[in-house]
Amino acid sequence: MKIIIVTGPPYSGKGTQCEIISKALGFVHLSTGERCRQEKLNKTEIGLIMATFEQKGDLVPDATMKKLFGQIIDENQNEEGIILDGYPRTKMQVDDLIELVHSKNEEISLVINIDVPKDELLKRAYKRAEVSDREDDKDSRTHLKRVQIFEISTRPAIDYIKTLLQVEDVDGMGEIDEITQRITQKINL
Repeated sequence: MKIIIVTGPPYSGKGTQCEIISKALGFVHLSTGERCRQEKLNKTEIGLIMATFEQKGDLVPDATMKKLFGQIIDENQNEEGIILDGYPRTKMQVDDLIELVHSKNEEISLVINIDVPKDELLKRAYKRAEVSDREDDKDSRTHLKRVQIFEISTRPAIDYIKTLLQVEDVDGMGEIDEITQRITQKINL
């Protein structure tokens, strides 16, 4: 199984790009956010823990995410490939994921990092809030907090993962199809 990670700040278009790329490659798109929402909706043990942290705009603890991703990898062992959307988000999660993947005799083929300036991220957040019915999109303070947490926790994780794996930076500005074209040029599986 091939594993591609797509990372970048909140509102950078990770989910949209992962959907497009996963269909083109025939891979499973595993959205961290969507899976977390499912876990919360189903009131699983992991979901209840996640809900507590996410309601405040905080990151879910690393140990909880490691447990969830162990389940996700096990569930998808027979797939040709998976695209991880929005994970890992911290240095510890990077180490946890690499350890987990290796323990399953798999490897991470590529990391795509979508880069978008902060002012554009906040514009996209407000736009998404207008069209989305997601509860977590309704509070503009949460938008800013998510971007701040990204800068504090996830940006260093991306810098760290660059020392361990092949990471391709992609300009996330422009039309959706332009960004998709930039990403597909980087994928060489």
